[in-house]
Amino acid sequence: MAQPPPVEEVITSVRLPRNNEVFGVLDRRLGGSRCEVRCLDGKTRICRIPGRLKRKLWVREGDLVLVEPWEFGGDEKGDIIYKYRPLQVGWLRKNGHLGKLEEMDEF
Repeated sequence: MAQPPPVEEVITSVRLPRNNEVFGVLDRRLGGSRCEVRCLDGKTRICRIPGRLKRKLWVREGDLVLVEPWEFGGDEKGDIIYKYRPLQVGWLRKNGHLGKLEEMDEF
């Protein structure tokens, strides 16, 4: 029996940072809903997954995420509000949105 051809996923829209949001790479899981994230603004933040996303957003080490720093203590803490899929990461790279990530050369 012939198998159907693979379905290609088409990128229609990719969430870009707004206001003070910043891209980050998840370094390690700390337990609970907390993670250590290296952000592209050069800071390492302890980030949490907010309760409204806790069951929907599954993250692993090395994932590219969108971080919203807190108003108070924003240099050390933040919320993970979005996780990018591999095709979206490729699109962001191709269109030059991850220039600082290429300089870090660790992703």
